[in-house]
Amino acid sequence: MENYEIVRYIEDFKTRITELQMVVKLDVLNNEIEELEKLTYNPNFYNDPNKAAKIIKELNSKKNKFNGLTDLISKLEELELYFEMHQEESLLEEITEVIGVLEENLSKFEVEILLSNEYDDADAIIDIHPGAGGTESQDWASMLLRMYKRYAERSNFGIEVIDYQDGDEAGIKSATLLIKGEKAYGYLKSEQGVHRLIRISPFDSNSRRHTSFASITVTPQIDANINIEIKPEDIRVDTYRASGAGGQHVNKTDSAVRITHLKTGVVVTCQNERSQMQNRERAFEILKSKLYQLEQEENDKKIKKLTDSGLLNSFGSQIRTYTFHPYSLVKDSRTGYEVGNVNAVMDGDLDGFVNAYLKSKFNVR
Repeated sequence: MENYEIVRYIEDFKTRITELQMVVKLDVLNNEIEELEKLTYNPNFYNDPNKAAKIIKELNSKKNKFNGLTDLISKLEELELYFEMHQEESLLEEITEVIGVLEENLSKFEVEILLSNEYDDADAIIDIHPGAGGTESQDWASMLLRMYKRYAERSNFGIEVIDYQDGDEAGIKSATLLIKGEKAYGYLKSEQGVHRLIRISPFDSNSRRHTSFASITVTPQIDANINIEIKPEDIRVDTYRASGAGGQHVNKTDSAVRITHLKTGVVVTCQNERSQMQNRERAFEILKSKLYQLEQEENDKKIKKLTDSGLLNSFGSQIRTYTFHPYSLVKDSRTGYEVGNVNAVMDGDLDGFVNAYLKSKFNVR
């Protein structure tokens, strides 16, 4: 590595870290940490376990952010020192190692900073619906269901199937997943929109190429203790027979529950629990999350509409296209990010798309 290349790396790191310092003000953050720590010293701190857990979670998050940025600053100073000494004796091996570590840690920290919006820490509720096209689209929806399950597994997130409706011949008519883990919604919000598939259809005896669509809606799961009033006259509750591959407790009794919120048109279904009562409770939790989110969107415009029911599940409205034939390519129309290994993407390798989306929203390189 030539000296001019090392200088270019140093200047690039300086610029990126300076930009981060403008977002993460260390002095302000340090004061916030001290104030939260004072709360934990109170003898009655753990009298309210839920409140204590939230404070500790916030404290740890702020500490991780503070330590992460200060570590990057220290690493940059180390690199500059090595380069200064490099003028007298060769330290190229050490410099190359520090550049690699700094680039990796800096890129990771940049993405983590982007996940600091109001709901990014929440678990994610993913609704999958096939577009027009019958079996073709229903099969495509089931492929996306598997993709998100694999992504969750790769990310060490928990997965719970809340609702699952089998397709007529293959695939699914709809599915709802709850993805649980640190910043699950922050990462998965990038998946909201219409997903387009181009392939040789396995259901076409003439082996023709088909285009299919499916829509993904991603909603953060809001704290169950949030105060959202749901009046009995504002909802309709239907029960039906649970079926399909929704989970090990899915049975053939009328235990599945569908709740329709009449004022907003929000519909929530749950069939994964053992009893109708449990399914009803879980459905109400999800309905509460969705109604809270709608309320927040109406009250202020801090975030874009997250549960947009007006997605056009058809050509021209897609956020991402998955091409299996005549070549292998997955391309995101919002960011231009693309991957040639479509099989890897369908196996849950979505990190590149997620990171590209987050960075594009904040103009981060």
